[in-house]
Amino acid sequence: MRLGYVTNGFAHHRIEDAAAILSEIGYTDVAITLDRDLLNPPDRRGVAGAIARIQPVLSETGLSVTIETGARYILDPRRKHQPTLISASPKHRMQRIEMIQAAIDIAAGVGADSVSLWSGAREDEATHDEQFDRLVASLREVLSHAEAEGVRLSFEPEPGMLIATMSDFARLHETLAHPLLGLTIDVGHVHCLRDGNIAEHVERWRDVLWNVHIEDMRRDVHEHLTFGDGDLDFDAVFEAFRRIDYAEPVHVELSRHSHDAPMVAQRSFDFLQRFV
Repeated sequence: MRLGYVTNGFAHHRIEDAAAILSEIGYTDVAITLDRDLLNPPDRRGVAGAIARIQPVLSETGLSVTIETGARYILDPRRKHQPTLISASPKHRMQRIEMIQAAIDIAAGVGADSVSLWSGAREDEATHDEQFDRLVASLREVLSHAEAEGVRLSFEPEPGMLIATMSDFARLHETLAHPLLGLTIDVGHVHCLRDGNIAEHVERWRDVLWNVHIEDMRRDVHEHLTFGDGDLDFDAVFEAFRRIDYAEPVHVELSRHSHDAPMVAQRSFDFLQRFV
């Protein structure tokens, strides 16, 4: 496994500076969140500029990269994470589709391991099945583009979203049955939702587990915590990764700690060395 850091935890840093700091600490991977400073406009017109920023950073630091699409207000300055792949308006869904297509183009351009994405939260009164159908239709468009570019998609179940649990993901994965659709598992999400045994999930999805997010967390509370501030059993988590010979990235995700990013990144690295 390879240790990395999600740049949503370096929200006040330029990507050039964040990557340099992470490399100096000893991280080998970076998960780059495409925010407005990188993808502007947030569609395929902004691809060339994003690649021009990211590629030299990777060349200079030697970091491997995953592309993240979870920027908070990139498409709507008033509504966090909106619109989404399940939005009521087809026009709004297309905004998210085009942003993810842009992320796929960027991933292809910089040689990323995968593009990480999620469903989004429900925003209207449509039934669960209706919103699931919207998601499937949106992802089919996204996957068609991923297939053309040869880019893997790592889908993340997220608390509060349509696809929140591992069973939700299983239904989605079975419905789409696409070889480029894999999994981003956030071990804290599994823990806080009491969503089964992390080791069993890791074993079940070993063949499509292409990205991991990690942080500390407490049961029943979706709050990303620095290591040691929650009650997650990291021995069990990393033993599960070792059993499947997991060779993909493990990215620290602490998006609410940007105010102290260099120190938090260093402390996180030091904590995880005993397990990696």
